[in-house]
Amino acid sequence: MRILPDGFRNDLILFNLPAVWRLCTAHPRLPGRHILKCIRHMTSDSDPTQARGATSKTGRLVTRLLVTVGLFASGWAAWHYFGAQPSKHDGRGRYFRNGPQTVREAIATRGDIPIYIDALGTVTPLATVTVKSQVSGTLQSVAFTEGTMLKAGDPIANIDPRPFQATLKQQQALLAKDSAALDQAENDLKRYQSLAKQDSISNQQVSDQTYLVEQDKAAIASDEAQIGATNLNLSYTRILSPISGLAGLRQVDPGNYVTPGDANGIVVITQMQPMGVVFSVPEDSIASIVTALKTSGSLPVTLNDRANVHEIAKGRLDTVNNQIDTTTGTLKMRASVDNTDQTLFPNQFVNVKLLVNTVQDAVVLPAQAVQLGANGNYVYVVGSDNKVKVTPVTLGPGAGDVVSIASGVAVGDHVVIDGVDQLRDGSEVQLAGAAPAPTAGQNGGERQHSGQHKHGDWAGRKEGNGGDAPGADGQPRHHKKHGGDTPDGTPTAQPPANGN
Repeated sequence: MRILPDGFRNDLILFNLPAVWRLCTAHPRLPGRHILKCIRHMTSDSDPTQARGATSKTGRLVTRLLVTVGLFASGWAAWHYFGAQPSKHDGRGRYFRNGPQTVREAIATRGDIPIYIDALGTVTPLATVTVKSQVSGTLQSVAFTEGTMLKAGDPIANIDPRPFQATLKQQQALLAKDSAALDQAENDLKRYQSLAKQDSISNQQVSDQTYLVEQDKAAIASDEAQIGATNLNLSYTRILSPISGLAGLRQVDPGNYVTPGDANGIVVITQMQPMGVVFSVPEDSIASIVTALKTSGSLPVTLNDRANVHEIAKGRLDTVNNQIDTTTGTLKMRASVDNTDQTLFPNQFVNVKLLVNTVQDAVVLPAQAVQLGANGNYVYVVGSDNKVKVTPVTLGPGAGDVVSIASGVAVGDHVVIDGVDQLRDGSEVQLAGAAPAPTAGQNGGERQHSGQHKHGDWAGRKEGNGGDAPGADGQPRHHKKHGGDTPDGTPTAQPPANGN
C-alpha cells in the first residue's frame, strides 16, 4: 500500500525533504532504526515495475542523502535525549563537589616588615695594584708564590743591582774629590783675607777666592744628590708589595729584562679585605636612601648569589656617587664588606638588597593568601562557622613570602592560603588535617538533616540514587533507612550497617 500518491510522493521527496523528516520523527522517543525504516518505506513503491524504475541515478542519490540525514539526526536526538545532563550547580550536577572544600589556613599576626631596594652589583676591590719595575734591569728572582696572600712590604722580585752599585761608587768618589777641593779653597780664602788686612793683596783676589769656595760647595751638593738618586734606584732593584692583598699569576719570569714601560708588570695584587661592591639604584629611590642615611649614618647591605637564593655576605653602604647617569637614570653606590672568609672575588656578580626602612608592628600574612580580582586584592577569611567570606584588603610593603596588610584583616583572623580554586563567598570549608563531618551512612547509617542542605546534597537525584527531597514547605522529607522508593518509583539501595 502506498503512503502517498505517485506524483505527489516524488515531488515531496525531491523538494520537500523537511516534511518527510517531520513525518518520520513525529514521535520524540522513536528509535533511530525506526526512523530509518520510515524514510525507506516512504521512498519505496509497492508496484514492482515502479520500484525497478526508482533505481535510477536520481533516486539512488536522493535515497543516500535521506539515509545520511536520518542517521545524523537520529544520533543527535539520541545523544540529546539520553546523554544531556543539567549543567547548573543546583545540587544535581554530575561533577559538582559534595561536601565542604578542604583548605589550609594561616593566622594574621603582627611583625616587622623590612623594606629593601634590590639592585644588581659587581664586586669591585678597594685597591688593585699592578706591580711594575721602576728601574731597568735583569730580573734575577721572584720572591712570591702565585695565589697567596701578601702583606705590605713583602718581597716580590729582585733586579740585578750591580750596575747601580758601580754608579754609586763613582758618584761617591766624585763627592770625595769635590770635598777636598772645597777644603783647599776654604784654606786659601782664609790666607787671602789675612793678607788683605795687611794690604798685601788686592780685594779682587779675596772676592774671587770667595766665589770659588761657593762653587765647590755647590759641586758637593750635586754629588750628594746624585748619590741619593743612585741609592734610590738601588733600592728599586728589590721590589716590595705596596699593599696587602692576594697575588695573582706571575706575568714575567726570572732572567727577563724588565723596564718601567712594561704594560703587564710583574704581578697584580688585589686587596681582598675589605671588599667593595658597586651597584646602581633608580633615581626614584635616591630620596629614601638619602633620608635613611641622614637618620642612621649608614645602611646595611645583604649580598646574595647569582640565583638570588643563598646569602653570601653582609656589609654597609660606604659611598654614594655625586652624579646620576643620564643614560640609565641610576646612581652608583658602593658598599663595603669585611670579606673575612674571602667568598667575594673581583668582578663577581651579586644581588644586592639595601635595607632602607623597617615597618614596625604591622599585620602580616603569607603572600599566597592574597588573591587578585576585578575589584582589587582580597582574601578569604574563615569564620567561626567554617564558612569563608571574601574580604577586600589594602596591601602594604612586603618582604619575601610575607606581606603587610594596611586594612581589611585584623590580627587573629584566619585566612585561606591553599585550596581557593573552588571557593566562593559563603562556601563551607574544612581545614586540612581536621576530622571530616559525619556524612550519610555513618553512625549506624542514619542520615542527619538540618534545615538547610549543603550544595551538592542533591547530586545524582535525576538518575534515582535515592535520598531526601524537600517538600512543598521547604522542609526535607525523610525516607526509610532500609529500602523504600525514590520519587520515580525505583527502589533505593540499602546502605550497609557500618556506613561504608
